[in-house]
Parts: sequence; C-alpha cells; structure tokens
Amino acid sequence: MIDTHSHLDDKRFDGDREEIISRAFSGGVEKIINVGADLESSTQSVGLAGRNKNIFAAVGLHPHIFNQAGEFSKKIQSLGGLAADKKVVAIGEIGLDYFSHTGEKITEAQKKNQQQGFIAQLELARDLDLPAIIHCRASKDDPIDAYEDAYRIINVFHSMRVVFHCYGGGLEFTRKIIQETDAFFSFTGNITYVKAGSEAIEVLKAIPLERMMLETDCPYLAPVPHRGKRNEPAYIAYVKEKIAEIKEIPAQEIDRITTENARLFFKLG
Repeated sequence: MIDTHSHLDDKRFDGDREEIISRAFSGGVEKIINVGADLESSTQSVGLAGRNKNIFAAVGLHPHIFNQAGEFSKKIQSLGGLAADKKVVAIGEIGLDYFSHTGEKITEAQKKNQQQGFIAQLELARDLDLPAIIHCRASKDDPIDAYEDAYRIINVFHSMRVVFHCYGGGLEFTRKIIQETDAFFSFTGNITYVKAGSEAIEVLKAIPLERMMLETDCPYLAPVPHRGKRNEPAYIAYVKEKIAEIKEIPAQEIDRITTENARLFFKLG
C-alpha cells in the first residue's frame, strides 16, 4: 500500500514519529507521501523525505492561506525552490476551500483570492511537470460550489495529473469528472463512517478502481475502529478494506491496483 497523503510533520507526532513510521513500513505500507499545507510544513515535509528512503514530499499552500488579501508571489517563488528537491513528487495540497470554521462566510473576494492562488500553483506544477494534489471543500450552503470552480480551473490545465484528495464530491459531479477529465480520487478513513444507503457509497461504486488511490490524511480522520484518535499511516489498511467491501472486490486487488496507480501518478518508480 502507498499512503498518498499524510502529515507526519504534525506536532502530534513529535513524541513518537520514528515509531509511527516504522510501524507503517512493517505493517504493509510501501511508501508514504508527506504533504505540505504552507511554507513551514512544506519545508518540514522535504526534510522528512530527505531522511527516509521511502517517504516522499509534496509542497503546497492550502487555499485558506489566500483568504487574506496580499502579495503571494514571494510565497509561490519560495514554494518553487522547495519543489526543486529530488524527493518532491507533487504540488499540494492546493485548491479551493469555501467552508468556514469561524461562522463567517467565505466572501466572494476571498474565493477569488483562493482561485488565483490555486491557478498560480497549478502553473508551478505544470512548469515542473509535477502532479497536483487538490484539496476541495464546498461551503455549508452549497455542496458543489468549490467543486464546480475547481473543475472549471483544472479544465484549463487539461493535460495535468491531478488527484482530489479526501474526496467528498457528490454523485452527479463525480460522474462528470470521470467522463470529462482524467482526474484521480483518493480516500481516507472517513469512508469508514458512511452509513448504508448514503450517496458516498454510490460515489465509491461509480469511480473506477483504476482512478483511485489510498490515503490517511493523518493525523486527521482516523478510521473505525480508531475514530476520534490520532490517525497514522498504518491505518490505511482499514481504508483499503472498506473500499473492498463497498466494491465487492478482494482487498488484495484494491492493494495491487491502487498501489500501481500511485506509483505511476507520482512517478515513484
């Protein structure tokens, strides 16, 4: 298995990071991609990858960084410097996030800022021939607003490899993405929370296995039976097993195909 999205640089791993990494590799995880969300975590991600043979890095600026108006060219330039490292395999996580955690709505001006930051980082990915890891979350009032804007933007970069991480789009949007783009989708432990008959199950059934990858997004979104606790790469097996259950495909096939997808997508060799 390949954990295509982790945050092992998070402070919650400061006390036992090496133990967590060792447990992952001894438990069936082949490689880990550690993903940045700002310049600090992107720098830490590159450093972590440099110290571990089977850990790779992604560098990126989370969309909420662009909510405040300002000049971001220097940050993008710094990101480009980090992306030149040989262990960097993607630009991410980048994208659009219209969900507010403060109760105040994301304004139209903030959405425009996010879109500009997203485009600038997609341009960087294109120039470096790197894939993009997309973070996309809709507002409370409109379940598709961020997804539709992301779709419009990635269509301009139609030849680029992109993956929607921790995917949460609806069935109609998913079908459109499958039909009209070559985008991939990755899933984390929150799929183990879904209830029978939910749209999320139909979404998982609709996506071809050849377009899917696995992730943990650790330390977030720990799967059942660890829900509510700190997540870690070793728990990716629960994600694999849930997809196997929903798709009625042997878990070994989920492992084989999603691992090969990740190797090709990120050019891991």
